[in-house]
Amino acid sequence: MNRRTFCRDLLAGSLALGLPGGLALPDLALPGSARAAEPASPAVTAVDTHAHVFTRALTLAGERRYAPDYDASIADYLAMLDRNGMARGVLIQPSFLGTDNGYLLTALRQAPERLRGIAVLAPEAGPETMRDLAEAGVVGLRLNLIGRPDPDLGAPVWQTHLARVKDLGWQIEVQAEARRLVHLLPPLVAAGIPVVIDHFGRIDPALGIADPGFEQLLGFGAGGGVWVKLSGAYRNGSGEAGRQTARAAAERLRASFGAGRLLWGSDWPHTQFETQASPAAALRDLETWVPDAAERRIILGDTPAKLFRFDR
Repeated sequence: MNRRTFCRDLLAGSLALGLPGGLALPDLALPGSARAAEPASPAVTAVDTHAHVFTRALTLAGERRYAPDYDASIADYLAMLDRNGMARGVLIQPSFLGTDNGYLLTALRQAPERLRGIAVLAPEAGPETMRDLAEAGVVGLRLNLIGRPDPDLGAPVWQTHLARVKDLGWQIEVQAEARRLVHLLPPLVAAGIPVVIDHFGRIDPALGIADPGFEQLLGFGAGGGVWVKLSGAYRNGSGEAGRQTARAAAERLRASFGAGRLLWGSDWPHTQFETQASPAAALRDLETWVPDAAERRIILGDTPAKLFRFDR
């Protein structure tokens, strides 16, 4: 089954939601997945804090690591939330769309009560541009540094940019290998901006939780300005070794950060890992990573409601 078939399956699931009686279907199994998708039953009204929307018709960034050959539309995403019992979602600008946040803004305007956005901007972006994004539902910016050098966050252009981010009350989301975080996080935290780390901190799959960068990330738990997403575990290792890394990493993160500074994200549509993941499986994984139901309520609902401004 190819990705186009996957997209047709998503559409079929979306249509099924309109059946009389409000029938809700479980998330559809992705092609090649060994784990059957089952109805997920989160204990609280859940917020999915990490997902992407795009279509093949969009203009891709000149510099990119990946180009999708399928659509992950706004309608598909909202249907996925419904199938999996999630009330709200946070859309992250994908790297292959660069700083053209147009489709992201279209999504936010279609469902302003359900969606928030994390955009990508060049540091030279002006305050008017940033205010327009904020009015549309953007609540932060992403630094996706995989395959890119560390920015000079102490440079004047970055200091001005970070000051504007702080004035808007936005956050900064960082995707970078764990070994780089010890250098990236201090200037962001010092700027007084909430910092969110993607995908467990992008642990080196060859090292697992023995990755020194992951150990350094745990040290930021003593402060109050850093949050970590329990998302995209497959990006830190495949198969059983990857699952063991995720379980062990989640335990260490809970001990260092506490449930109040952890988040959960589906990572839908699992770009480059479409055949290995599903949102329903990600919700089941959370129950393994965080066995305590009260902590899951905080991670799925309380914390993201405040951090992403769903409570306003």
